[in-house]
Amino acid sequence: SSGINAEWPLRPGMDCLFKANFDDTVHTHKSPGVEISQHIYNLKEGNVKLRLAIVDSVGYGDQINKENSFKPLVDYIDEQFENYLQEELKIKRDLVTFHDSRIHVCLYFVVPTGHSIRSLDLMTMKALDKKCNIIPIIAKSDTVSKSELDTFKANIMAELKSNDVEIYTFPVDDETVSEVNHEMNEMMPFAVVGSREDVKVGEGIVRGREYPWGVVEIENELHCDFVKLREMLIRTNMEDLREVTHRKHYELYRRGKLKQMGISDDGAHPISLQETYEQKRTEHLEELQKIENDMRQKFVNKVREKDLELKRNEKELNAKYESLKKEKSTDCDSALIPLL
Repeated sequence: SSGINAEWPLRPGMDCLFKANFDDTVHTHKSPGVEISQHIYNLKEGNVKLRLAIVDSVGYGDQINKENSFKPLVDYIDEQFENYLQEELKIKRDLVTFHDSRIHVCLYFVVPTGHSIRSLDLMTMKALDKKCNIIPIIAKSDTVSKSELDTFKANIMAELKSNDVEIYTFPVDDETVSEVNHEMNEMMPFAVVGSREDVKVGEGIVRGREYPWGVVEIENELHCDFVKLREMLIRTNMEDLREVTHRKHYELYRRGKLKQMGISDDGAHPISLQETYEQKRTEHLEELQKIENDMRQKFVNKVREKDLELKRNEKELNAKYESLKKEKSTDCDSALIPLL
């Protein structure tokens, strides 16, 4: 029994990938922002059970201002990393039964323009390449010709390389799968065609798309890469996707968070969690003491200023009193004139 989490537009690609019909909510393209929708399925093929979590980015790229379209995706992935980290930091942790909701693969669908990849796609993949394993996929590949598709694939890989976007590559260090994985790496990005319809071809029924000029068969490797994609994801490299997520992407997030907490293993003397706590506590008490001293000094200054103001007012009042007293004395002297 195993599990894998993926970001994926649900209809109808997932049905074709797993050769099943999943219930799905139809979303419009009028969402004001990007929403994250998670679906969990328990699949079984023979004696193998698979717990599949599909994360759909509803409304991605539908807004006029697409500048921050990738932010909800990054936030969601970081949230799953944080949940796993909090479980690791517990005194009594149980990572065996803990539901690992980290994203193990992002199947990124590229619009089949036929010439180049969009700037939105480059910006998003650049934001995600340090967070998860990205596999670029050309959607609706039957809308371009074979020669255009080959050129489009080459252009996509060239643009990803020139913009330093890291995508997932199938491992070739294992001799048992090195040859097929090398061939699949050369085929990237995969080109797929999705369909939920069954079409009659000759004497049989296949899943595909029917056109006036013929039928595009989903399971035909000459028409579509879904079979290869399924083989690479589910049968050949699923454990490697999980391992790379844990060893590379999650480890990068974990190191960053622990450094923010002040925990470091640099140097000869690693800083323990207790030392970090005491250090943070001391810094916090020093900061509180500094605030208290500043407030006390401000109070003393205000009292001193008020005292000076009162003394100044008292001095002015005494001056006025003496002036009035002198004027009164002068008036009395003038009134005492003797009569002859």
